[in-house]
Amino acid sequence: QVQLVESGGGLVQAGGSLRLSCLTSGRTSSQYTMGWFRQAPGKEREFVAAISSRGVYTEYADSVSGRFTGSRDNAKNTVYLQMNSLKVEDTAVYYCAASDGRTWDVRVGRVSYWGQGTQVTVSS
Repeated sequence: QVQLVESGGGLVQAGGSLRLSCLTSGRTSSQYTMGWFRQAPGKEREFVAAISSRGVYTEYADSVSGRFTGSRDNAKNTVYLQMNSLKVEDTAVYYCAASDGRTWDVRVGRVSYWGQGTQVTVSS
């Protein structure tokens, strides 16, 4: 069992930055491939980023590539999503997720555990 708790969301102006954190717990949490997803009002949840278990490999949605960076610190049991050059369309609830597959599995939504989400609001 893996527990995921996100933090770091908030209100930011367009062009600004935020860093989300996801604290993981569970004996083997560092072995999971981690991901970030988001869900905007009235829209389906979508993939944002995936980070391999050691943080060597990452994948990003086209909409955030070059602006968002996923990383992890397994010693701190924490996964991060650094979000720069934020746009109004980045407004959503952001979810952390854990998968026992690879980054591709996360990209297609094959995850086993979800966090409760954190709200990110980007104002114009």
